[in-house]
Amino acid sequence: MKSTLAPGIRLITSFSRDSWYRGFILLLTFLFYTAYHLSRKPISIVKSELHRNCSTVIRPADLNITNNVTWCDWPPFAKITSYLVSGIFGERLPLRYYLSFGMLMSGLFTCLFGLGFYWNIHSLGYYAFIQVMNGLMQTTGWPAVVACVGNWFGKGKRGFIMGVWNSHTSVGNILGSLIAGVFVSSAWGMSFIVPGLIIASTGILCFFFLVEKPEDVNCSPPQHHVSHNPNLQPPDVSIIQCCSWCFCLLQGVVEFSLCLLFAKLVSYTFLYWLPLYISNVAHFDPKQAGDMSTLFDVGGILGGVMAGLVSDYTGGRATTCCVMLVAAAPMLFLYNSIGQRSLGTTIGMLLVCGGLVNGPYALITTAVSADLGTHESLRGNSRALSTVTAIIDGTGSIGAALGPLLAGLISPTGWNNVFYMLITADILACLVRNTTLYILTRTIRSNNPKIYKPL
Repeated sequence: MKSTLAPGIRLITSFSRDSWYRGFILLLTFLFYTAYHLSRKPISIVKSELHRNCSTVIRPADLNITNNVTWCDWPPFAKITSYLVSGIFGERLPLRYYLSFGMLMSGLFTCLFGLGFYWNIHSLGYYAFIQVMNGLMQTTGWPAVVACVGNWFGKGKRGFIMGVWNSHTSVGNILGSLIAGVFVSSAWGMSFIVPGLIIASTGILCFFFLVEKPEDVNCSPPQHHVSHNPNLQPPDVSIIQCCSWCFCLLQGVVEFSLCLLFAKLVSYTFLYWLPLYISNVAHFDPKQAGDMSTLFDVGGILGGVMAGLVSDYTGGRATTCCVMLVAAAPMLFLYNSIGQRSLGTTIGMLLVCGGLVNGPYALITTAVSADLGTHESLRGNSRALSTVTAIIDGTGSIGAALGPLLAGLISPTGWNNVFYMLITADILACLVRNTTLYILTRTIRSNNPKIYKPL
């Protein structure tokens, strides 16, 4: 008599081989980009330690002090702050090699930044070079992981699946904050070395286990689109394939790229300046400020999932983004005005602001990019998803660089002005998307309606 299978085994065997592979790829790419963001976060936590108000610090009796305000800083950071410098690399290598190389090199440069503490390096050129190179290596991550996930998952439920998956950004920020916070006040070099070793380890994991396409392991490819007319011919694919920037002619690429520029400006300003803002305004020490800032990322996880669910249900990715962006503007004003009055208010406002700021950012960089990159007009172009994602996220990276830079320039005039800048950027993100959509729709749709159809 055949024995009854254990409940756990029945659960395991209820999933198909394709489902197991898809789940494995989703988990693997989640870990990869968690590591990318984990290695970006330490600079925002350590910043307040590198540049402190030394008049409030107890001075050693045997130290000859010439400046009461800067004696405890780590030169050359007494008067400057490091910023993330991003670049855009055209992805032409197999994703497994490309990602593995990017993570290993990012790990190397992150560790080298931290080793400056132990090697007692005080050269601005050294830290600037390390940050530039690390920024370039960081650009290898996003187009590649989105392309990989897009290869494995079709359009159905894409918003929800990628909303959950995109929580790796916030999870990485949270883990990076907590890890950096452990060492920030004692040996800040380890705040970089530990994350550097983690992302390098995931690079090795990627090399041995990443599967780029379902066809590589004899799994069925996903259905990206449904053609209602079997006789419909893809519109002028040769024109779109001729060069990377010709992908801008595809539906939504230009307007969502510009929208992401402003949305990412806001998100990355919070990424790099929120701990310092909390430390200055609420008077927390660097570790406490770093821990408190993780609530913004917890809100970001909830916002990303909610944005995906709503956009799947309504079918309106753009409308979902605009509503959240418009709602974020007054919330940012309220957070700056009353956010530090009590612990409960701070927690609540950080969660709400995190959800409204990161929700549109997550939706554009995941589901929207995948929708555009697997558009029916690009059928047969295997590199379309990577290229479209690189264009959208590359444009967004301009905002990611500008936001922290502007915050650094404006903050000496008061934090209120920084928040006015962020509120303006949120409103512009919505306006520029709608304005560009109107202009391009009138210009292009009349010539070739099959190429340009807004989401």
